[in-house]
Amino acid sequence: MDIQTAHEDCLAVLDAVSEAVIADETFLETVLTGAVARGHVLLEDVPGTGKTLTARSLATALGLSFSRVQFTPDLLPSDVTGTHVFNERDREFEFREGPIFANVVLADEINRAPPKTQAALLEAMEEEQVTVDGETHELPDPFFVIATQNPVEQGGTFPLPEAQLDRFAVKTAVGYPDEAGEIEILRRRAGRAERSPAIEPVLSPDRVRALREAPESVRVEDDLLAYMAALTRATRRDRRVQIGVSPRGTQRLFEASRARAVVAGRAFVTPDDVKRVAVPVLAHRLVLTPDARVEEVEKRRIIEDVLDETPVPTL
Repeated sequence: MDIQTAHEDCLAVLDAVSEAVIADETFLETVLTGAVARGHVLLEDVPGTGKTLTARSLATALGLSFSRVQFTPDLLPSDVTGTHVFNERDREFEFREGPIFANVVLADEINRAPPKTQAALLEAMEEEQVTVDGETHELPDPFFVIATQNPVEQGGTFPLPEAQLDRFAVKTAVGYPDEAGEIEILRRRAGRAERSPAIEPVLSPDRVRALREAPESVRVEDDLLAYMAALTRATRRDRRVQIGVSPRGTQRLFEASRARAVVAGRAFVTPDDVKRVAVPVLAHRLVLTPDARVEEVEKRRIIEDVLDETPVPTL
């Protein structure tokens, strides 16, 4: 798929999703960028802002199968991956797929499940497969996870481990709509019989696979490669940071920058692409020092400071 065609497909998906989701355009572009970059997306925001609706609408617009897993404290790994059950007719055990066998999996309130269940997603998110009772099962292609968590509800939650957070290509928030957006939400609610707005698929699984291959042809100059490395290396030297961005994070910044260029309709990456994706790609990977946590330092502020202090290449 050429860049112009990929750009047009991205615009079509964004238009379709915006028919159902009232949200900032930058937020929708960030979520789509994560998907185009062959990554996973973590949405953290207060309840009622449309996180679940965003995930479902994106899956529908992309023409992909969708599965929702409600994470709870008593959720078992087998509830996610699937298990072997005894077939009375054939007198043998057979594998019954869990909800993770879908193109788009919504891990709703992922931080409510215990670490053992959270870990069941690690193999799926990294290798697009699951292993159950020693047997490996391939997941559908394409496959990506959209996880949600509510920061204000701390009772009965388990913080996501760093290894889990590092698997997400981007982390972003829906945010509250502006006044016009909130009025539009009420207008849509008053004018329809069903609670959930309906959108039509604009792509297909084959088309999505081709779309996710498009960033591979995007050109990235050597100066920009050095710029990306400088940004991530600067996070490791910051006095407020105990553990900076990992090499995996540097690769995700590269991949997201190329995907951002595709969404914008360009066959090359610019410094602005890197800046646009830096916070959602890098901030959640930082581990702050105890002093920084006490001072309630925001991770996004650290990335913003790094962006301000790192020289931008002139292309």
